[in-house]
Amino acid sequence: GIYRAPKVPSFAAELDPRIVQMHSSCYRNPAQLQAGDVLVVGAGNSGAEIAYELAATHRCVLAGKTGGEIPVRHGSIPARAFFHVFRFVMHRVARVDTPIGRKIRAKKGTTDPLIRRREKDLLAVGVERAPRVVGTEDGRAVLEDGRVLDVANVVWCTGYRSDYGWIDLPILDDDGRPQHYRGVVESEPGLYFVGLKFQYSASSDVLPNQGRDAKYVTEHIAARLAERGAAATGDAALAAA
Repeated sequence: GIYRAPKVPSFAAELDPRIVQMHSSCYRNPAQLQAGDVLVVGAGNSGAEIAYELAATHRCVLAGKTGGEIPVRHGSIPARAFFHVFRFVMHRVARVDTPIGRKIRAKKGTTDPLIRRREKDLLAVGVERAPRVVGTEDGRAVLEDGRVLDVANVVWCTGYRSDYGWIDLPILDDDGRPQHYRGVVESEPGLYFVGLKFQYSASSDVLPNQGRDAKYVTEHIAARLAERGAAATGDAALAAA
């Protein structure tokens, strides 16, 4: 995937060193944590799943706002029908060349809707819900409502970020994203991307894309090679003449 670098807020370094901290990418099971309360930061799908599991062995607080819930149960017949419609919209309608697609793409920092675990599931196993974590005070996490939490563990389910620092070319926009059209970087002939978030549609970085973006890029590469080959043939013929 394009988001490879775990992302945590800078104030994580200000927490008491006795608190066990880890990013969700490092979490495997509750045995990694010490005795005491757990604060799970980030109420997306990873945060919901981890909090649900930890509730069996720890008092668990899940901080953050969800992005809503998929309106049907995962795995059910209505869910399968819903996901067919959802895929059609994400693949065919929400594209960079449609008004609705451009509007969706412009949104930043949105949390994906919960797919399997729901708010009522979390409450049923005793997960305590809390608003966002906004900073620290005396080595403890501070919530948006002003509460200060005294916990023994923090699991950061705060997502990932992209890192293009290894590309030494002037191709990034003001937000640090590659400037391209459907993966083709026109300002740097021969440079291409595949798998970017919203490369062409909302399905670009997930499996339901079914290779559409890769097909577009490879066809572009093939056409470029054909043009170069034709040019080389023409030059050779001209030299021979």
